Amino acid sequence: MKKMTKALIGLAVLSSLALVGCSSSQDAAAPTTDKKETPQAQTQALDLKEPIAQYRTFVIEQADGLVSSTTKFAEAVKAGDVEKAKQLYAPTRQYYERIEPIAEAFDNLDPDIDARENDVDPSDFKGFHKIEKTLWESNTTKGEEKTADELLANVQLLRAKVETVDIEAALFVTGPVELLNEVSATKVTGEEERYSHTDLYDFAGNVEGADKIFTLLQPALKSHNAELTDTIGQRFNDLNTLLAKYKKDNGYTLYTELSKDQTKELSQAVDALAEPLSQMGTVLGASK
Repeated sequence: MKKMTKALIGLAVLSSLALVGCSSSQDAAAPTTDKKETPQAQTQALDLKEPIAQYRTFVIEQADGLVSSTTKFAEAVKAGDVEKAKQLYAPTRQYYERIEPIAEAFDNLDPDIDARENDVDPSDFKGFHKIEKTLWESNTTKGEEKTADELLANVQLLRAKVETVDIEAALFVTGPVELLNEVSATKVTGEEERYSHTDLYDFAGNVEGADKIFTLLQPALKSHNAELTDTIGQRFNDLNTLLAKYKKDNGYTLYTELSKDQTKELSQAVDALAEPLSQMGTVLGASK
């Protein structure tokens, strides 16, 4: 569960937003500048309609996968199949982690789906992490049948809402940084999955969600600052290469199996990517 702002989605519709490119003052604020830029390029209007439309398609695909996988997860919980529920838990959550900022825009959907035990009042503790606690602490699904039904209903509601949601351009551009901040805050620390220790699944999901937005914005960013674009691309490659070292049995190594040096290395790779990525909004003239 993220505590960041309701990223990516604005109540105001910006479906055909045209953002003005870098002004002279914005160029001065940008840490790196492509020397090949022309004044015309710097002031050229930036139309994000197409990348936002493509991102919506991605969000819907992930939401479809979330509903499908959560259905199987809920069936396993209600059938009392502990091992199958454990196997499905982390891969199911990856769909959510890729698009988590979207859920945060819908009132209580994020806490209802993804709240950790200390994030909400005990009477409101539900969703994935409540079932996670019972599965790994008590090695049972008993008592979580209703939680599973509520979880499935909430992810189905999320799927219905993302169909027509309006995505705000400025927050879309800065969304990758928000996702990486979440990785630094809870995933690389082992805080998110305190019972199952499947944090690297979530870590990978957040990075994949951030990488998707960067990929969609890459052509526009390249036209404004090719050097920064290349740097971000290389840092994504570095982080994904490092993360790949911890793939295991079609999944990822448990957080508790990582050494302090390994978690430090992962944290440093996230920070190395977040720094140039944070410049993207300014360069595109779309900072929050």
